[in-house]
Amino acid sequence: MKNKTRYTNEPMGELRIVKDFLPSPDQLVLKEDNVKVTILLKKSSIDFFKKQAKKNRTSYQKMIREIVDLYASHYQKSV
Repeated sequence: MKNKTRYTNEPMGELRIVKDFLPSPDQLVLKEDNVKVTILLKKSSIDFFKKQAKKNRTSYQKMIREIVDLYASHYQKSV
């Protein structure tokens, strides 16, 4: 960052308190049962996910898991 933030002592205007809208920590931890599986995928698919995961600073396994979950939830609604 080249530009540093300059703080001033100017009035901030009228302030208002915002009601707490965030869920409690125990509501953030949604645990579902997971099942470990072994699957064979094309090397090109894995290479794609690894490249995207590196670009987005995440795990490629997490990306694959998310896409499978989205696919399943989409088609569960229509059945």
